[in-house]
Amino acid sequence: MIVSKKPLSVNEAWKGTRYKTKVYNSYEKELLLTLPKIVMPPPPYEIYLHFGFSNKKADIDNPVKPFLDIMQKKYNFNDCDIFSLIIKKSVVKKGLEFIEFDVKAI
Repeated sequence: MIVSKKPLSVNEAWKGTRYKTKVYNSYEKELLLTLPKIVMPPPPYEIYLHFGFSNKKADIDNPVKPFLDIMQKKYNFNDCDIFSLIIKKSVVKKGLEFIEFDVKAI
């Protein structure tokens, strides 16, 4: 199906300045330290994200933007070079949450 409407960006959807929370800053710092070292392939990219949530009501899209922003910072790429994004959600027991990702050149 196709809807003939320009997509709305996050920047267009929200009014005013958004500020990173202490939780986000801590999350970013932890991920920057724990994300593995990888060599980015040449763009454009296809990125696969798999989120393991302990809450089955968690929205699949909520962690995408923060995680991609942190990936950009870690791996020094621009998300405008992402042309394909595959997102998967799994429900896991509390304490077993995870993020799985892969980056491919397309």
